[in-house]
Amino acid sequence: MNDNQELIIDKERVQNDFQHYRNVLSFLGSNLPIQALCLPKVIENALLADDCIRVCDLINRDLSKIKGMGKTRIDILRVSLDEFFTIGI
Repeated sequence: MNDNQELIIDKERVQNDFQHYRNVLSFLGSNLPIQALCLPKVIENALLADDCIRVCDLINRDLSKIKGMGKTRIDILRVSLDEFFTIGI
């Protein structure tokens, strides 16, 4: 194997490792209480009433089925989650 091939393989390995670290950090970050999202109290209370205690509880959940969560509140939650995962991690 020549030096260029080794550099390409090393670069790919580093990129894969960093992607793995990002995934781990995202998972760990999502284990925080939903209060970390700084949501309006009415949205926070609706989520807590439906047993959404941690950020990770929101993943793969149909938010439209949570009592008190209409389109506007879901949009607010979506923006908050987007900021949480893009800025926070």
